[in-house]
Amino acid sequence: MREADAVRGRVSLTGQYASVDEDLTGTENLVLLGRLLGHGKAAARERSEQLLAAFGLTEAAAKQVKHYSGGMRRRIDIAASILNTPDLLFLDEPTTGLDPRSRNQVWDIVRAVVAQGTTVLLTTQYLDEADQLASRIAVIDQGRVIAEGTKGELKASVGAGSVHLRLREARERPEAERVLRDLLIAEVQPEPDPVALTARLGAAASDTAADQAAKALAELARAGITVDSFSLGQPSLDEVFLALTGHDTGTGRSAAEGGSGTDTKDEVTA
Repeated sequence: MREADAVRGRVSLTGQYASVDEDLTGTENLVLLGRLLGHGKAAARERSEQLLAAFGLTEAAAKQVKHYSGGMRRRIDIAASILNTPDLLFLDEPTTGLDPRSRNQVWDIVRAVVAQGTTVLLTTQYLDEADQLASRIAVIDQGRVIAEGTKGELKASVGAGSVHLRLREARERPEAERVLRDLLIAEVQPEPDPVALTARLGAAASDTAADQAAKALAELARAGITVDSFSLGQPSLDEVFLALTGHDTGTGRSAAEGGSGTDTKDEVTA
């Protein structure tokens, strides 16, 4: 590469594990990295204060990083990655192990970074994270890209949608599964809730998703099965992944990636 230094100056990486010095404070870490990146002392301190405030870390600025929570560590990591605003930012599993509140905070940071013009390539095991953040997604299975597109395109490729049902009686669920499977010729998935199940609607069927759902409800009523509630929606990315690979993301064999805003993958295959 003839312009390796120029490329490195426009790209940044936040790895899966903390890259800052745990014995330094938040401020000390950012000032040190700012100085290494060529900022003057005053400019490095000013930039560190801006980022600490933007990431909600001002009150923790004088604390050693080893005393930060998991969410705070991820935020200081990302802050360190954008001391100089990169054109391309790689984020590897940024929310692994975080509680829901910290996870949402990191999501907000990613959206803010993208809004400022940075392209983010994000890898994650959580497909709902890709659904929230990615403008384009690539699905990887055993090291091969097997599908790529927007989340809407990927969802449309595996079905017209899913109907989610809650029955009056748990004992009626086996019969409801049979009725739906025979009528829709589709996969029916029991939920952990003993009165709930989900049926994937066929993409190639001549009826619309709403028509298929209406027929399903009518057939269940004829069979004497009472449905307390139902909803109709697009397949989730988890359902897309299962349809494309034949297994879920918990097997340690597969991956998904999303780009331009984000990407996803399984940590074993990335």
